Amino acid sequence: MLDPSHPIVELLKQDTRYTFDAYVFVFESLSYAQNILGMGDEADSDPPTADSAESPERHVTGQQLCEAIRLFALEQYGYMAKDVLASWGIHRTGDFGEIVFNLIRIGQMRKTSEDRREDFDDVYDFETAFRHEFKIAPPKES
Repeated sequence: MLDPSHPIVELLKQDTRYTFDAYVFVFESLSYAQNILGMGDEADSDPPTADSAESPERHVTGQQLCEAIRLFALEQYGYMAKDVLASWGIHRTGDFGEIVFNLIRIGQMRKTSEDRREDFDDVYDFETAFRHEFKIAPPKES
């Protein structure tokens, strides 16, 4: 259960466009981008939060995060990825930007001085990215 004092609880009340699952998925996708896909360069973020690590984080751009979200969504949900994202209120890449910048506003994510909300706009079309380009891969042999 979510701690009622967590800043995201108030965020979910203020901005009802996206579900809690949408925010969790963006966090998981950022981790996927950095740790699985190896995306991101070391960069200083501003402003640091009280609970942030001392060392610089690996910065992922808006476009990189959108691509990581696409790949992670396809890995997790396959052909249903578009429908799952829609059930959370996400219909376009700009929604990822709204979620990220909501999280920045409440101190749960950080940004560099170069990051802009518009970096997430029109990175790809959902119908193309999640339906037309979907491919079923044969199972890997063990």
